[in-house]
Amino acid sequence: MSAKLFGTDGVRGKANIYPMTAEFALKLAMAAGLTICTKERKVAIGRDTRLSGEMLEAAMIAGFSAAGVDVVRLGVLPTPAVTTLTPDLKVDMSVMITASHNPWHDNGIKLIAADGSKFSDEVTSKLEDMIAKGEFELSPEKIGRATVEDTLVNKYIVQAMSVAPEGKPLKGLRVVLDCANGVFSEIMPKVFMELGAGVIAIGNRPDGWNINKDCGSQHIEKMVETVLGAHAQLGIAVDGDGDRIIICDEKGTRLDGDQVIAFLGKYFKEKNLLKGNTVVATIVSNPALDRFLKSVGVECVRSGVGERYVIDEMKKHGSNVGGEESGHMVLSDYAKTGDSMIAALVVSLGLIDSGKKMSEIFPLFEPMYKKRVDTRFASKEEMLEAFELPEFKTAISDGEKAIEGKGRVLVRKSGTEPKIQVWVWGDDRAFADEVNRKISSVLEKAKGFESVKVMP
Repeated sequence: MSAKLFGTDGVRGKANIYPMTAEFALKLAMAAGLTICTKERKVAIGRDTRLSGEMLEAAMIAGFSAAGVDVVRLGVLPTPAVTTLTPDLKVDMSVMITASHNPWHDNGIKLIAADGSKFSDEVTSKLEDMIAKGEFELSPEKIGRATVEDTLVNKYIVQAMSVAPEGKPLKGLRVVLDCANGVFSEIMPKVFMELGAGVIAIGNRPDGWNINKDCGSQHIEKMVETVLGAHAQLGIAVDGDGDRIIICDEKGTRLDGDQVIAFLGKYFKEKNLLKGNTVVATIVSNPALDRFLKSVGVECVRSGVGERYVIDEMKKHGSNVGGEESGHMVLSDYAKTGDSMIAALVVSLGLIDSGKKMSEIFPLFEPMYKKRVDTRFASKEEMLEAFELPEFKTAISDGEKAIEGKGRVLVRKSGTEPKIQVWVWGDDRAFADEVNRKISSVLEKAKGFESVKVMP
């Protein structure tokens, strides 16, 4: 079995350093071409604006072509546009080359199934094994060709604008759009202006190096400064590939992602658009979100951390609203994955409908106090052993019983480091701290214990 390269959202790393090399991209394309692209013998490839995108795209075109698969080049497009419109392309799969909110020197490869969903771990593990073995049965009689599809962006814009009523529903709205020098640099200002908004666009001049640099969802300082200077009603920042959103009000106050999830759930409920009467959030969203949604007659269901798990839970409960505190908002009536522009349009429409200022609407609820402690171990194996200690399990159970009805306990293993995270939320700050201390302190006696860190 090869070392695991695929995370919850594809493969990611520094460009020109394994696995983000042209050689790896070539082999991944050959493996996917031979195992996945067996029906239509066709694949689509999109990318964001970072410098290494063209290099990886060229390598993947070569790999797919070598495997006898035709390639449709989509050019620079938002990730949600690629996922949502993949079914219309009659391809076996699509590829999105992006490192999302990461700096320009990083890149990543996301694989998208023919129906626009993400592949299972079983599929990606098979690809990893095939790449590790390096055995590809290629034929001189079967070589693919590459073509260009440049109309997809217009189809995506039409679909995105279907969120809003006809006419100029955003007339009177003054909004700052920080496009992260990424995929939405042209699209998002155009759509908001088409719908009647007054737009101040920043971070909308991509050059290959400036994607996410001091702008976008990870660096909102310029957005806040511009909102205050322009007396805008709100600011909206997205990330490089367009699936994450951060919002600030007219005073420059950043809205927590849970507040956005709450607003979307409430808005859809009021408009009789909410399906399954359910909103999906992850296990790390604040418990006060559940209380708020319950107060407006909506059930909140929890998923694992990661957009793919949010989407899986939405499908299970028939919901069309879900999201992560980090800013991924999924409105499945309009997009198959997180789509920052769709979410931005809905929030803007809701703001205009309310007749209020953003600061008069938010916060919708007071977040519950949170205490998170990370305990690091010398190795992953020792971390796993500590996680299964009977005394640790007992401490968790005791903590859950103690805080039931007044808060919540979450214990999870880090997916990238040998750490165990203990989260405790509570109405009473001191009590939440004490519950966390009793659980986390057990780990300090475990084999391989290295350090404890209290997280902000």
